[in-house]
Amino acid sequence: MQLEVVAPELLKFQVSDGVAGNGLEEVHSKFPIDMSNPAAVDPEDLAILKAARKTAENAETKAGGFNEAIKAAGGKNTTQGRALQIGKIKNKVLKLQLQVTTLIIEGAQGKDTAAKLAEEKAKLEKNVKLDREAAGQRSQSVDFQGTSQPQ
Repeated sequence: MQLEVVAPELLKFQVSDGVAGNGLEEVHSKFPIDMSNPAAVDPEDLAILKAARKTAENAETKAGGFNEAIKAAGGKNTTQGRALQIGKIKNKVLKLQLQVTTLIIEGAQGKDTAAKLAEEKAKLEKNVKLDREAAGQRSQSVDFQGTSQPQ
């Protein structure tokens, strides 16, 4: 199986724009991975998932990311800050779903991932719930450049 990520350097896989409520479904549409046999996932595809997850994490915490943008907007209680906070939650859904998927694949390929998988699934469930609770509210991304290509 080969993942096709079109123009990854343009972050075509971000899900933070639009509205809240369907973040997990948006992630699945950006990364349509056949998980019927995770042990057979190609190492190159696994590397793409890991790189995309790292980019999503960086978009949250690094310079120019969500945390800085929310602060610059006056916090998450302003109109702009709230839209960015909702975008940040959707970005967390992206990051955590990619992490869970990676751990499932690695586990199927022989790595002990059970404890970390349980932890990441709990985080994912929490953020999916937050996204769904904000359904219909405006969500905004940050202008953050990254890639899903392994470095």
